Amino acid sequence: MTIEDSLSGAPDEFKETGASARVVVLGSLHLDIMVHAPDRPKKGETLPGSAWGYKAGGKGGNQAVAAAQFGARASMVGRVGDDDFGKRLLRHLMDAGVDAEHVYTDPEAGSGMSVAIIDAEGDYGAVIVSGANLRLSNQDLEGAREVIRSAQVLVLQNEVLEATNVAAAQSAKDYGIRVILNAAPARPLGPDLSAHVDLLVVNAVEAEMICRVVVTSLSAATEAAALLSEQVTNVVVTAGGLGLAAAERGNTPYAEAAHRVKLIDTHGAGDAFIGALAARWASGASVVEAVRFANAAAALFVSTPADQKKTVTSDQVTRFLSERRQPMP
Repeated sequence: MTIEDSLSGAPDEFKETGASARVVVLGSLHLDIMVHAPDRPKKGETLPGSAWGYKAGGKGGNQAVAAAQFGARASMVGRVGDDDFGKRLLRHLMDAGVDAEHVYTDPEAGSGMSVAIIDAEGDYGAVIVSGANLRLSNQDLEGAREVIRSAQVLVLQNEVLEATNVAAAQSAKDYGIRVILNAAPARPLGPDLSAHVDLLVVNAVEAEMICRVVVTSLSAATEAAALLSEQVTNVVVTAGGLGLAAAERGNTPYAEAAHRVKLIDTHGAGDAFIGALAARWASGASVVEAVRFANAAAALFVSTPADQKKTVTSDQVTRFLSERRQPMP
């Protein structure tokens, strides 16, 4: 059966699935300093900006908040420093409805942080300082064992040490928990980790760095997804405004164009995609259903102003999909 066939004969593909499924996100927490400028500066260049502010972030934190936003019971496992940034990060998680019981305060390292520059077109570049995130330990994992055991999906990223990800993935698999790895930032995908990952998600840049396929088209994204599925059973390669490709080992890959929307702000869109994907998959949807839901959620996310993004809901995504249902390729 091809990956497209999993949707055949299912007119209610986006009907509500199981409610309150649990997603556990293990990973990074950063407090982002957001700077708005006409462009991103070149080397040695100084540009006048128009505004700045704080935003709670880190891939892990963003993905946990997005999973909660799109209907999951979300829990976060991570570390922050004993500082003002850490307090802001914890408060943000709790305000978003994320269980932060297993976010540990590090007495020796500062909280993770980043500086992101958003240009006039809504695109951005960022620099991160990991701080306490790199001190997440096996002892922390042991403390979070029961919440991981209660989950349907565990989400990992590459902003913590690989050894921590490997230990977490192995623990999840011992309990039959499905594991999503968002391999960002890109680094070699070792066999100790890939053997315990059920779904790998990478963007075009990460795909090229891992499998050497230059993703400049949906066909190239499909090629990359198929190649990566030799290492991880299910793979999604996102290609920004082009769309995405998904592959399941041994089956025909599936590609979907991006939804046409007005681009307002792309910051955090990849993390919104992961959170929506995890929430939908945890609730009982198939991989393809979850991918299509997440693609639509990301489209709504990038076409919504920054101060209104938290108002995007699962119901809005479902309506968006029903209005713009794309024919199967």
